[in-house]
This record gives sequence, C-alpha cells and structure tokens, in this order.
Amino acid sequence: MPLNAHLLPLQHVLLYYFSNQNANSKNNLFLYLVMLILGGMPLFYLELALGQFYRSGCISIWRYICPLFKGVGFGICVIASYMSFYYNTIISTAIYYIFASFTSELPWANCNNTWNTYNCSTNATSTGAENHVSPAEEYYTRSVLEFHKSSGIDDLGPPRWQFVCGLLLVFFMVYFALWKGPKSSGKAVWVTAISPFIVLFILLIRGLTLEGSSEGLRYFLTPDWERLLDGEVWSDAAAQVFFSLGPGFGVLMALASYNPFDNNFYRDALLTSFINFFASFLSGLVVFSVLGYLSFVTGKDVKDVVQDGPGLVFVAYPTAIATMPGAQFWSVLFFIMLASLGLDSTFGGLEAILTAISDEWPQLFGSHRKLFCLGICAYCFLGSLPTTTYGGQYVITLLDFFGPTIAILFIVFVEAAAMCWFYGVRRISNDVNKMLGHKPGPFWVVCWVCISPVFILAIFVLTLASYKPLELGPYVFPQWSVGLGWILTASSILCIPGYMVYKLAITKGNFWTRVKKCIEPEEYFLDPAEAIALKNGHGKDHPECNDIFKEGGQTI
Repeated sequence: MPLNAHLLPLQHVLLYYFSNQNANSKNNLFLYLVMLILGGMPLFYLELALGQFYRSGCISIWRYICPLFKGVGFGICVIASYMSFYYNTIISTAIYYIFASFTSELPWANCNNTWNTYNCSTNATSTGAENHVSPAEEYYTRSVLEFHKSSGIDDLGPPRWQFVCGLLLVFFMVYFALWKGPKSSGKAVWVTAISPFIVLFILLIRGLTLEGSSEGLRYFLTPDWERLLDGEVWSDAAAQVFFSLGPGFGVLMALASYNPFDNNFYRDALLTSFINFFASFLSGLVVFSVLGYLSFVTGKDVKDVVQDGPGLVFVAYPTAIATMPGAQFWSVLFFIMLASLGLDSTFGGLEAILTAISDEWPQLFGSHRKLFCLGICAYCFLGSLPTTTYGGQYVITLLDFFGPTIAILFIVFVEAAAMCWFYGVRRISNDVNKMLGHKPGPFWVVCWVCISPVFILAIFVLTLASYKPLELGPYVFPQWSVGLGWILTASSILCIPGYMVYKLAITKGNFWTRVKKCIEPEEYFLDPAEAIALKNGHGKDHPECNDIFKEGGQTI
C-alpha cells in the first residue's frame, strides 16, 4: 500500500501543474503513454528489483552495483529535498482552501470583497472582457497569496502566517506518519490513498453531468500531432512520468527494500504502473470535464479557460465549482482530495531520504530514526519558508524548474546506464531469477540495454535545446535568479562526478586499476536478516531477526 499510495501523487490532479499546463497539454496523454512504456515502466521494474534484492536505499545500494556511481544516490536526495521545499506549500494552500470553503458563500464566488479590484468581473463575456479578472483569480492572487505585494523575486516580503501554520500542520502529519518507518506510514496511507479515488469518481460523475463537459473531454483526448517534434512537449511528458511513477527519486528503492526477499515485485510493477496510468487518466477526465463546463458558461474555447501554472486547480476549477449547486460541498471534497494526494507523495519523497541516509550510516541515523526524522522535517520546513512569502510563487517557479525538472532526466539516465551497462543486464536477470524463479522477458531486457537509457538521454538533450528564459506570467526572472537556478540544478548533478573523483582518490593502485575496482561491485555477504537489522540500527543477532530468512544468507 505505501508504494501504490506514493504513486497517486498530486501531479495526477494538477496533471499539467507547471511545465505541462500550456499548449503542450493536448499532447500529454499520448506522449505520457510513450514515455510510460519505453522509459517509466522498465526503470520502475528495475528499481523495484534491485531495491528488493539488496534491501538498500538509493545511496548504499551502489556499493553492490557500481560504487563509482554512488553520487547518483546523493543527487537523488538533493532533488528530493528541493521538491519538499515547495511541494508542501502547495499542500498547505489546498488546506487553506478547505477551511475557506466552510462559509455560506464561497469567497471567490463574487466581486464584493475587500481584495477585489475594478477589473473583477463574474461575466467573462462582457464588453472589454480581455481586461477582466475572475473573482477566483483575484481571490487566489490578492487574498490567498497577496501576490500583488511583491514586485519580483528580489522583493519576497515576510512569510505569511497562514501558510506557515499550514506547513506546520503538514509536517506534523508527515512526522508522525514516518517516525517509525514504512509500518507507520503504511497505516496512514490506507486513508490518504483510497479516499482520493472515491472522491475522483464522485467528481467525475458530477463533471459528466454538467453541460459542455463533452467539449472539455474532446480537448483532453485529441492530440496536437503538429507539435510532436517539439522537444518541450517530450520533456514535459517525461517529467510527468517520472514525477508520477517515481523512477529516479529513490522512493521505489526505499520502499522495495522493506519487501520480503521473494515478494512478486514484477506483479507489483505491472499493477502499480496500470494504477498510475489509470489515476492520471481519471484525473484528466475529472479536470477537463469541469473545464468544458466552464467553457460553456463563459462562452470561451476550452483552450482559453485552461490556465498556466497553478491557475488550473486554484483558479479555473474553483471558478467552475462556484457556479454549481452545493458549491461548498464540492469545494471541500476537491481540496481534501488534493491535500490527501499531496501527503501521499510527501510520505514517499521523505521516506526516500530517510531510508537512503539511514542505510548508508545505520549506526548514526538508523538507530535514532525518530530524532533523524524530526531533523529532516525541520530542515524541509525551514527550506519551505521562502515559498510562504508574498513573492513565494516566484520561488516555487524557480525551484520547480531548476530543482528537479532538468536534473532528474540526467540523473535517471546515469542511473539507468550504470545499472544496465556497468552492473549488466545478465546480473540483473540473475538477481530477478533468485527472487522470482524466472528471468525478465525480452522486452524488459531490450529496454534496459538500449531503449530506455538512450531515450532518456535524447529527452534530456531536447530539454536543454528547447530552454527558454524563465517567466511567470509577464514577469521575466532576472539573470541573477536564473544563475541561482542553474546552481540548484548543478548541485544535484555534480554529486555524480564529485563522488567519482572522491572514490578514485581513496582507491589504491594506478589509475586504470582504480577505475576497474570502482566499477565492479564490492564483495559482500548478502544476509537479508542482517540487512533488516541494520536498517533498524541493530546487530545481526537481534531477536527481531530470528524468524527472518532462517535459511541464511547467500554469497554473491
């Protein structure tokens, strides 16, 4: 359940939250399928297999695969921490909307509020409508964010207490879900993973009964074939797959490392990938059925009511909800779902960091899980504070683009190349055979050997080639902030060559002898009981290991 819960993230409902919410949206479903089959699923299967076999997180696992590439694990942890800096602020915004919905009339339903301007209009088809702003947009920008009080990223202002309190609530829930490991988080996600599906089906039924919903669905399901050669749409689809399915973020290895040694992870990979696609598709139907309705009531085309960035879930969708009977009920339902999905992803992302570091230094961190978890939550909370300011959206945009989006493609490529080309498909197949009793099929082998690594590298190159100056609406980010952004990107990528230099420097012998030693797995004795004990900071003979894998270890 923790694995499936992590793979029902907030991106499914945001669907095009940042990079995907523009003209690329019409291609997203088709390209998502291509990326899922050729890039996402093979790496998903691979990470589950190696994480379960070696019972290690994304850092320590490299000593068994290819020690020279251990920097990949550190880079993954850096990316996961950057995501936590802004991802949880989005969750706190959803929580803010939940409380705001408990009113006799939704606060974004009209223009009769203190935060509204003369440009506010509930009639988007009136004369001069191009200058009008919807009540939902003014509520979001002027009341919730108070975005107008910041002139740019160099004028952030103080943190807003509402969001700080929301963050405290989020990390309070996260801490008590993770402090005892996957067993405690597994209990929490039974609620946060199942309830969103129920809400999605309710919202879908409601959306399909609205006038104009068919136009929204037609827009969602019709690809724009002319843009398939645009590198930006491919990088957007790749980001969507990696953010939703999870390869390259360390979560799969972390959660798989707690599985029984003979767990059928092949079944898990296929089933979870299907659930992941189904959740994305279902979320798209929910969102675009309502956007079709919004198109009907405003008289605009669907492409004109679909907004960039956070406007999809905090402006466009609330605008449609405000026109429905029982608007407060639908609003509470929708934002509870958003918050639940976001918490699922946060559980998985922070568990990846906790497991990776605890497995690498079990005596130092693994034996003090509760204190270490508290420290990680405090670190992420402090890192999130700039996103709670008046200009927090500038910080979120910068972190989202330069934190994970570019770096994750490069890190996933290096990870795939190291596992498939250095460790080798033959070793991977043997590991799978020891756990499942059969080797992977030809499709998986071909994808691991050539298709997935090369495909991901091509997407990374296209992403760099299609780079455009970073903007947020009419605001163009200054060069110093873009430079800072590239430093963020480099901070995770440089973990790879940085560790290579360190590893070669501490290895004895001439240069080629060092290289040969560093690309070969380190000798070890695989004892699953000992691996589990080390995760908990105990020795091999600890009582909790007595009934685990009584047949003993195996020499690899």
